[in-house]
Amino acid sequence: MRFMPKTVTVRNIDDKVYAVLRERAAAARISVPELLRRAAIRLATRQSMEEWLNRTARGPTNPITIEQGIDDLDSWRGPWPDAGN
Repeated sequence: MRFMPKTVTVRNIDDKVYAVLRERAAAARISVPELLRRAAIRLATRQSMEEWLNRTARGPTNPITIEQGIDDLDSWRGPWPDAGN
């Protein structure tokens, strides 16, 4: 099966964010669009939180909502870099 490549435009990227993307792309010796394409592939191939919760079937004795799961992950990871904005 052949597929037609799609083009995605991301608007309103903050200058600081783009600078980090440029630095990471340069470190990997790829372009920013290639960096974002690879990130999109990783994102698309991972399960969403809802899919993961459904797959793990938490059961009636230990139900967890998406919000609780996200809160737990956020507490483990720490604050988002732009949380102060």
